[in-house]
Amino acid sequence: MNNRTDFLKEMIQDLKDKNLFIELPVLSTEQKNRVVLNGKEVIMMCSNNYLGFANHPRLRAAAKEAIDCWGYGAGAVRQIAGTMEIHIKLEEMLAEYKRTEAALVFVAGIAANRGTIQALMGEEDAIISDELNHGSIIDGVRLTKSRRMVYPHLNTEGLKKALQETKDARRRLIITDGVFSMDGDIAPLDRIVELAEEYDAMVMVDDAHGDGVLGKDGRGIIDHFGLEGRVDIDMGTLSKAFGSLGGYIAGRQELREYLINTARSFIFTTAHPPCVTAATMEALRMVQDEPQHLRNLWDNTKYFKKAMGNMGFDIGRSQTPITPVMAGESRMAMDLSRQLFQEGLFAKPIVFPLVAKDKSRVRIIVTAQHTREDLDEAIDIFERVGKRMKLI
Repeated sequence: MNNRTDFLKEMIQDLKDKNLFIELPVLSTEQKNRVVLNGKEVIMMCSNNYLGFANHPRLRAAAKEAIDCWGYGAGAVRQIAGTMEIHIKLEEMLAEYKRTEAALVFVAGIAANRGTIQALMGEEDAIISDELNHGSIIDGVRLTKSRRMVYPHLNTEGLKKALQETKDARRRLIITDGVFSMDGDIAPLDRIVELAEEYDAMVMVDDAHGDGVLGKDGRGIIDHFGLEGRVDIDMGTLSKAFGSLGGYIAGRQELREYLINTARSFIFTTAHPPCVTAATMEALRMVQDEPQHLRNLWDNTKYFKKAMGNMGFDIGRSQTPITPVMAGESRMAMDLSRQLFQEGLFAKPIVFPLVAKDKSRVRIIVTAQHTREDLDEAIDIFERVGKRMKLI
């Protein structure tokens, strides 16, 4: 075997020396409130399964029925021979749910962001982005030749300045996360939209962590702020609160038609398996006709946050179920995660480059599936470990 990739050994060792090397944790059970992970039974506290839909009987049944009706795979990209009636029905359901003219489903959220930004923005245009936007947005921006402006996190005065400095651009696109995935804070979308309308710019919001969580029936941040019809591009995910897989873009019919013909991450990707599509449709029905899931999510979130704050943990400024437990340096976050796991709780360390080097944390996501017993045990574990590590 050749040695042309031996440099990888040194690079891996460098990651280990900096406490940045992570191995994949492996589940031996379905995704739920308590799991067996790396051979140990633990409370799961960091999945994106907000509403507990990932293993819900209704989604299981819908997927099984779809396999019997449609087979397993789609067999082709959407443009050639992979679009089935069930794919169209899902997109119609998404558009109705998000109260837009149309929607288009991508294989993943990262594909939706990359494909849409690249397709819409050219060399004569300008993109204005929050400094803490998700990596998939950053990747999409890098695929363009557009002028790039980054404003300080949540700082609408910085956004206004960027809009003033890009008046000569052909088109301008403001992009922001709705809920920021590392800190759980919410974009001031109402003010962003006001500025966009004042300066004639488009707005794109990545609502991956707002879908199923914010707004009436989990319709997301646009509904949360009452901005229906005023946001040009609503990007969301099907793989978090809805317990399935994929990303989507919702907006005008012309946006859907244009992306079908120009978004490379759509054009060159095989369509979703019909069983995934059917399960997603069932999740959309559930979030609207079973409101107890969303209610349980927020009840659990408030209970956990209050207890953690009362104990003295630094949980940042989160406004959502995402709760960062700040640890400081990467080594501390890695050690916190390790000790929590030993005590029976799984919470992944989040370290550089996902966050700043001195702002490492474990990121907790409470779900609707967690029982009060789960939460009380988790709180007790955090108290023991936190005192041992002198975090509280």
